[in-house]
Amino acid sequence: MRAIVFLLVSCVWLLQTANASLFSSGGQREDFLPVDQAFELHVEPQEEGGTLVRWDIAPGYYLYQERLSFGGLDADSQPTLPPGEPYTDEFFGDSQIYRGSLEVVIPQAAANSIELGWQGCADAGLCYPPQSKQVSLDGAGPASASGSVQADDEALVSGLQQQALWLSLLVFFGLGLLLAFAPCSLPMLPILAGIVVGSGATPRRGFALAIAYVVSMALVYAALGVVAALLGANLQGLLMQPWLIASFAGLFILLSLPMFGFFELQLPASLRDRLENAGRKRKGGSLAGAGVLGVLSGLLVGPCMTAPLAAALLYIAQSGNAIHGGLVLFALGLGIGTPLVLLVTLGNRFLPKPGAWMDRVKVSFGFLFLIAALYVLRPLLSDSLWVGLWGALLVVLASGLLQLARELQKHKALSRAVASLAGIWGIAMLLGAAGGAHDPLRPLAIFTGGVATVQAGEMGERYVGFSEPAVLDSELAAAKAAGQWALVDYYADWCVSCKVMEREVFGNAEVQAALEDVRILRPDVTDTNAASRELLGRYQVMGPPTLLWIGPDGVERRSQRITGEVDARQFLANWNETMERG
Repeated sequence: MRAIVFLLVSCVWLLQTANASLFSSGGQREDFLPVDQAFELHVEPQEEGGTLVRWDIAPGYYLYQERLSFGGLDADSQPTLPPGEPYTDEFFGDSQIYRGSLEVVIPQAAANSIELGWQGCADAGLCYPPQSKQVSLDGAGPASASGSVQADDEALVSGLQQQALWLSLLVFFGLGLLLAFAPCSLPMLPILAGIVVGSGATPRRGFALAIAYVVSMALVYAALGVVAALLGANLQGLLMQPWLIASFAGLFILLSLPMFGFFELQLPASLRDRLENAGRKRKGGSLAGAGVLGVLSGLLVGPCMTAPLAAALLYIAQSGNAIHGGLVLFALGLGIGTPLVLLVTLGNRFLPKPGAWMDRVKVSFGFLFLIAALYVLRPLLSDSLWVGLWGALLVVLASGLLQLARELQKHKALSRAVASLAGIWGIAMLLGAAGGAHDPLRPLAIFTGGVATVQAGEMGERYVGFSEPAVLDSELAAAKAAGQWALVDYYADWCVSCKVMEREVFGNAEVQAALEDVRILRPDVTDTNAASRELLGRYQVMGPPTLLWIGPDGVERRSQRITGEVDARQFLANWNETMERG
């Protein structure tokens, strides 16, 4: 328990130090205005025709000229912007800004409605997320500015800026509950189950072990998120180093071997006797050990890039509020861990008393640790090797189930049936992997000459892949000159969701038809270097998968940004809505 307390104190100290360093020159942190009060928008029809758009900018705040956009207007109808004030800041470098107020006239009959976009900052150090509103130009008067249209991550950032801390913590805890059983969070379950159930702990002790694991995982995850956001680094990229992934996967494989009886992991006799004497009154595993495995999970098995994670990282990067941002990340981690705690502790109550069955349980946890190792290794494996390893694991599992059937007095038929199914499917996966299969659920589809594989290959020939920021600039300039939409799809080799979307979304015939006239750009941020940081920082992207729609005017439709994995139906709905808004 002292190790957990030490970890908690260390993480809080880290957050406080980071927060203090950002504001050491400015004394006490200010209370910033809500974004709608800092930049008050007015839309007024003009008697001589056209529509006046005016921003009243509060003292101490400013708008960026280059972040203004007027979606829905063609190139000839774009309004003329007044000259701005030269300014250099930490967010966008050399820029033109507006203070006090900004007035822009939209020509008459330019469009029925447009999507206004803008972004501003405060002199005291806060940079607000990009804002957007759908505005009617039909002469409806001041009320023609409709409610703010924001992407999911923008809406969450706005909530973090304006709502009370306790409410933000509650919201992000709830979002963590929803993310608990996402594919990239599932490896936590076998690890946690191995600690609680495998140790033979009592329900109360099991609950303490689970809490130690989850709190440690959430603390480390929050601390890493804060550091990454303050440094402008890609959190996923920092953690997805091949040597780190391989090391921890090897650790999980090592933990599985004693479960199969290959050897026993034992401490030196003197230390082991001491621990046994100290723990005679406590049944179950070590809290410190649970905390250590929680730290490992925080390093490797955090949630995928999603809107909540992107929002928390974006909020920290823009505001510098490490304490607030770290706390919401901690709440997110607790939410992710809570269902797992309930599952292993409540489930433990229904297990029979210790006996011979525990040997079989140990073998089961051996397989669970191997599954966790496979999940950890996934970013380093090709699709076919991933399928092949799953096939090999199923064949070994089938062999174990057949051996178990010989020992059982009951349920022999069930055990043999499950073993047969596992063996057949494992062999199918091995055959499919030999032919280049990529989907464990359809291992033999590769031999049917399926259309989806061909389509995915055709889509691969259409996108422009690159890792240098200059290529992004030139391609976007070419798209703007051609009056063409551009889709910017941030990608990394270690991003599992990116590969899934490449097959399931961009390999879909309807998606390909919809994107026929769209220029598809794929920035590769696999490497953690200056070029990747610049590519991510260009549009304040927190990590892949993230997809941006850049209009023919060269401006991103920020409210339509896609953060995290989506399927083909969701992607098409987003694209159709983007086209409707213009």
